[in-house]
Amino acid sequence: MRRVARWLGPAAAVLVACGGLAACGTSDASGSASLTLYSGQHVQTAQNLVAAFEKQTGIQVAIRNDDEDALANQIATEGPNSPADVFLTENSPPLESLQDKGLLARVDASTLSRTPARYSSPQGDWVGISARVSVLVYNPGLIKPSQLPTKVSQLADPKYQGKLALAPQETDFQPIVTAYDRAYGKAATLRWLTAIKANAAGHIYPDNETIASEVNQGAVAFSVINQYYWYRMRAEDGASKMHSQITHFAPGDPGYEVDVSGAAVLKSSQHQAEAQKFLAFLTSPRAQDIIGTPGFGSRESVSFEYPLADGVTTKAPETPFSQLKPYPITIAELGTGTTAIALMRQAGLL
Repeated sequence: MRRVARWLGPAAAVLVACGGLAACGTSDASGSASLTLYSGQHVQTAQNLVAAFEKQTGIQVAIRNDDEDALANQIATEGPNSPADVFLTENSPPLESLQDKGLLARVDASTLSRTPARYSSPQGDWVGISARVSVLVYNPGLIKPSQLPTKVSQLADPKYQGKLALAPQETDFQPIVTAYDRAYGKAATLRWLTAIKANAAGHIYPDNETIASEVNQGAVAFSVINQYYWYRMRAEDGASKMHSQITHFAPGDPGYEVDVSGAAVLKSSQHQAEAQKFLAFLTSPRAQDIIGTPGFGSRESVSFEYPLADGVTTKAPETPFSQLKPYPITIAELGTGTTAIALMRQAGLL
């Protein structure tokens, strides 16, 4: 794991943030309601957003950090007894899964109106907060730009054996598999997954931070990651230490995927009004500016994501969100990710 921590273990995170579950999401010393946030977002980004919310509202927030799929499964297991008030994710499928289980409360209409409807729940049960886009990260010393695939289907070409890296356990990879399935069907997707598993033999990594680092160091030629990993690594290590570059797949290709980070209020929350205030804050200009301001200070986001609220743009030196040309797939079509997970398991990638 890189210097910018992504996850804390669930038990440790709860004890550090809450002093145990019994202390979470109840009341502070003054009797005011406090919130428990289950966060699958980057730790520092969530911390900075929470700090700004607490300062603005006086409402205290205890954060539990973990992988978003693990947290979604925990919420489903806890059901109406979950101590969570709000769930913040990196990707939409975990939110869609909880929505399908009837565990999410409807988001206030005024909050939903602040970000484009196509990046939020079609049913209005969660709201889009930020976005990322998938890119090819490559080391020019190992592979020339002209040798890179222009379509995600070409990752299966045997000529890339030993050159490709994958992190199939990353939830960021699931939307690409879902998009591929939508474009080519399940049989073709299974063949593709089997082929890219063979091409990535020896270079299967636990997460995209590791992939970005390994490509940059010249351990492997290229991979597919979300753009923010590369920009964050450059900000951490300095431009002089960057030996890798990024590029997009061809416009409209299933590998050219926009992923949405969202937030929801749990239907079981005992602090509905405060939880809705938190979602409203996440879509406010203040919070969106934190997301769109790259850096490592207390007023900045380290995730290098795209803010989604109207009128707020990223200050990172990256392709403007309005100029991206991703595969046309809706939030509803991305769904819960269960088909993608099943196909990856069948291919032996999970």
